[in-house]
Amino acid sequence: MKILLVQTSFLGDTILSTPLIAALKKLYPDAKLWMMTTPLAASLVKRDPLLEGVIPFAKRGPERGIKGLLRQAHKLRKMNFDLAYSLHRSARTSLLLALSRIPERIGFNIAKLAFLYSETRPRPQTLHDVLRNLALLRNDSKKTNLPDQLRLFAPRKEDLSPILQAQLPTPGSYVLMVPGSAWETKRWSATGYHEVAKHLLKKGWHVVLLGSNEEVEVCQEVAGNLEVINLAGRGDLESALYLTKHARLMVCNDSMALHMASACKIPTVAIFCATVPEFGFGPWQNQAVIVEKKNLDCRPCARHGSRQCPNQTRACMDELSEIEVIKAIDTLLTV
Repeated sequence: MKILLVQTSFLGDTILSTPLIAALKKLYPDAKLWMMTTPLAASLVKRDPLLEGVIPFAKRGPERGIKGLLRQAHKLRKMNFDLAYSLHRSARTSLLLALSRIPERIGFNIAKLAFLYSETRPRPQTLHDVLRNLALLRNDSKKTNLPDQLRLFAPRKEDLSPILQAQLPTPGSYVLMVPGSAWETKRWSATGYHEVAKHLLKKGWHVVLLGSNEEVEVCQEVAGNLEVINLAGRGDLESALYLTKHARLMVCNDSMALHMASACKIPTVAIFCATVPEFGFGPWQNQAVIVEKKNLDCRPCARHGSRQCPNQTRACMDELSEIEVIKAIDTLLTV
């Protein structure tokens, strides 16, 4: 049997989907399992020994539009899959899998164009997202206990660029700080992160800042004149995964970095601003402390964050004291 697992959403969603890799192999031990992701997310799962391979779908690049959809469907059709499980709930994914002519296609009943699946299943709303994803397998698992651990496999140090290798501190000697997020209202203040970095340096820890090309400016603001290792805009997911795996602690917002830390079982201080962990995207199975500005009538203001504060106060971001974050950090560093 040949099975396709589909998740072409954001990077964090891909990480939260990885328990299904082991779960599907437990249900179908002799099956050949493939995963379809975005090209960027492919680097997160390509080392998983349970996968035969990863199929990139550049839905916002070369494969965008109807022609790209048809090309991708043709590619899948040639691979002769017997069964597909889709975590992604877009109309494009529903149509793509129908055009691929995979005989059995299972998706969530809240997916757009759900009628195109051969079978749909309910997706609970009140659980952690890991368990919501695993609900897709509920009918197949019966009384079987399915694995629910996140799965990421970091590269070796020698797989990284020589320039980056020369800058890396000793494993376990640094705290990794990721002050960015795709959404503005999920970002705790740069001033707060700066004060936290100052505290960690005084305690004798190395501090490594990590961020995408779009987060270079905020990381520069956090770094200020401190002797931190600022790698913002100078790495990729490979280096981010290596750095997370070997960090003593992660400090980050509600973002992909939080889920990467959970997968690597790294102690984490997770800062929630506009969003709340009750949405189901909090830390998972690792030592973690959540810090948030509670008792705000306007919070949460959006399920996935937004570009700017709807009422212009930025209270959830700017009024959260660095003292609370430092207290959480010191608690985890003494465990």
